[in-house]
Amino acid sequence: MTYDSLIDTEAARLGALAADLSVPVPTCPGWTLADLVTHVGQTHRWAVHVLRDQVQERIWSRQVPSGLAEGRSGDAAWLAAGAAELLDTLRATDPSLAVWTWGPDRQASWWPRRMAFELVIHRADAELALGIDPVIPAEVAIDGVEEFLHNLPYAGWITRRLAELGVEGATIHLHATDADGEWTITQGPAGKISWERGHAKGDSAVRGKAQDLLLLLYGRRSPDALTVHGDADLLGRWLATAAF
Repeated sequence: MTYDSLIDTEAARLGALAADLSVPVPTCPGWTLADLVTHVGQTHRWAVHVLRDQVQERIWSRQVPSGLAEGRSGDAAWLAAGAAELLDTLRATDPSLAVWTWGPDRQASWWPRRMAFELVIHRADAELALGIDPVIPAEVAIDGVEEFLHNLPYAGWITRRLAELGVEGATIHLHATDADGEWTITQGPAGKISWERGHAKGDSAVRGKAQDLLLLLYGRRSPDALTVHGDADLLGRWLATAAF
């Protein structure tokens, strides 16, 4: 798997789902498919801007021109154009180029992985909105779980909320039943988390398919759909707070 091939595939899949843009997206409350497509396409243009202009300071996606008329939403063609521009830019950019990111890795190589899983999750959102059960290959989902955990300590808008839970020192163990994937998350001070691979006993533990663990972390699967051991209340509160 390469991230550019995953971006290409996932963008095409999302575009194919974007026929009736008025469909509500329950996993993104208040959004329709039009809002979802516009968000994803704007995120692609944001990444292109950061990489092409070698941006070094924080910039919000809404600060980057979308190419849409005022008040207009994106559609499948606009999404495809942005994804193609993103892929061209990623392939032409030195991965070691120093650029701004909101994660821990301040170089261009951070962006392909982040953009790939942005698409995977939002493709799943679109499928769930249309009554389709998402399918994510186990090896992709395993990497997605680790991408989420890798970046979570640097997502200030999440860690600020986690700090208010009052669960410092609590541990959550995730165990994939269809692939080689186990992780233990430890809630640390100031809302920051740490994590490590391998088998362990957590205050709360969840077992399920890798794709369901990934969707769980992003708030797209309920813990009720998986096997939970230990402190279910801790798990539910932590997941509700940590989901992007």
